[in-house]
Amino acid sequence: MKSKKLMIALIIEGCDDDVIFGRVQYEDDLLVASAKTIEGLQKKMKRLLYSFHKIKPDQLIFDLQYDIAGLFDQKKYLNASVVADRAGISRGLMRQYIAGLKYPSADRTLKIQETVNELGKELQEVKVAARRGKMV
Repeated sequence: MKSKKLMIALIIEGCDDDVIFGRVQYEDDLLVASAKTIEGLQKKMKRLLYSFHKIKPDQLIFDLQYDIAGLFDQKKYLNASVVADRAGISRGLMRQYIAGLKYPSADRTLKIQETVNELGKELQEVKVAARRGKMV
């Protein structure tokens, strides 16, 4: 019989000097760690969850999520001003969210997520022409 895997949210909080910070909330514990890569962070979190809760690493799947600062730290190609404009948020308020000075409501967070997803869909439809008009 195939065992069911446990899905836990791993929140990417941001990065500093090539170190990625993340957190996992499980039961009453908040586990935090850092690593150079997201894969390394996942491995550390799996070890922590095993140490504290005896959850075997092969029984876990992480649902990667980003807080606002983590999103723009990790996805540097995202233009915060464009996301703010398209989401109907002032640029100044978006900068405060990214800096951690203010925190968006659940509805505002969802709007930011939807806007980023829409940008991704638009990018998937982009076709780039070669110099002489040939499609790539």
